[in-house]
Amino acid sequence: MTDEKHHLPEIGFEKIGLQKLRTAIWRSTAPVKKTPLLFFNGVGANLEIAQPLGDLLRDRDVVTFDLPGIGGSPRPLAPYRPWWVAYAAREILKRNGIDKVDVMGVSWGGGAAQQFTFQYQSVANRLILAATSPGVIMVPGDIKALSKMAHPMRYTNQEYLTQHFETLYGDEPGGAHMFAEHMKPPTIRGYLGQLTAMMGWTALPFLPFLKHKTLILAGDKDKIVPIANAYMLKFMIPNAEIHVVEDGGHLFLLSRADEIMPVMTGFLDADEEVQEADAIAMQPA
Repeated sequence: MTDEKHHLPEIGFEKIGLQKLRTAIWRSTAPVKKTPLLFFNGVGANLEIAQPLGDLLRDRDVVTFDLPGIGGSPRPLAPYRPWWVAYAAREILKRNGIDKVDVMGVSWGGGAAQQFTFQYQSVANRLILAATSPGVIMVPGDIKALSKMAHPMRYTNQEYLTQHFETLYGDEPGGAHMFAEHMKPPTIRGYLGQLTAMMGWTALPFLPFLKHKTLILAGDKDKIVPIANAYMLKFMIPNAEIHVVEDGGHLFLLSRADEIMPVMTGFLDADEEVQEADAIAMQPA
């Protein structure tokens, strides 16, 4: 189902244990579907933030969900850890008949994407990490940006967001409108639940065991997750490549979507083209 502006997702709810989660799937409109993309969002970010992916990746399903207390998901019933986020994602995929995915995570969601790829190595195909780090062992961001990031007004007051947008994210101020258009304020309990989920967590011990082809995207003006973290990820992941977004801040996926999407699709489609060529070669003459 589409409207004039957006390719709209199918919205549903899945119960993982006692926790109810709101889910979204942007269904492919192409005659031949490519590998679905599982997307993990940033801290406090609702699934509508993934709308540009749904709009621009119409040849593959895009799957994401709201974490507890975020977007349309009810408040968290108990604390959770990254392994549970990965487990919840796997359950959502299974219930929708999806057994193989490319995995993508941005910012906080990059940690969840790393966890999922390690936890379900046979399910994950390729990995895209954007504006993220390997966890608690990282090069910290700018103190001014981090202090404003903790302020709830960045979700509830567009004037505050616009005024401090460059300090917060390092992106051009025009990106503030795009961010605010899709953002829904999280609950305080949901926001804190997401922050505490990553306390003490790091992917560094298992990153060398990830054999998946990995694309690392990083903005050279990111004030929340400095670009040094991207090079740390590239050093630790055996089959990784890096793409630096010049003059890009933390939200380059939104503010520079038209520029970044060809880089992503080129990376993802390379595997699809090899599989298609193999299938053609196996056909009888």
